[in-house]
Amino acid sequence: MFNRVKSFFKNAVSKVKNSFTAVQTDMTTKAHAVLDGTKAEAYVDTGVKILIAVVIGALLLGLLYALFNTTIMPKVTEKVNDLFSYNGG
Repeated sequence: MFNRVKSFFKNAVSKVKNSFTAVQTDMTTKAHAVLDGTKAEAYVDTGVKILIAVVIGALLLGLLYALFNTTIMPKVTEKVNDLFSYNGG
């Protein structure tokens, strides 16, 4: 009787151990597949594109600001002043 109980528990423990080993192997395989995947590259590429666009936009805005302040706006101010100081003569 003792031998039957002993073999029953031994078989039950073996089955549980095998099922845990199968789950561990499956989870390990899935983890390797996720870590080896290149799905995150799209996020990095998009982030770099956004960063480049922001830098180029800031440079263009700085260039336009400098152009308007030094070249365009003084001439516009001069023309407007000339229009308002017209003597009619």
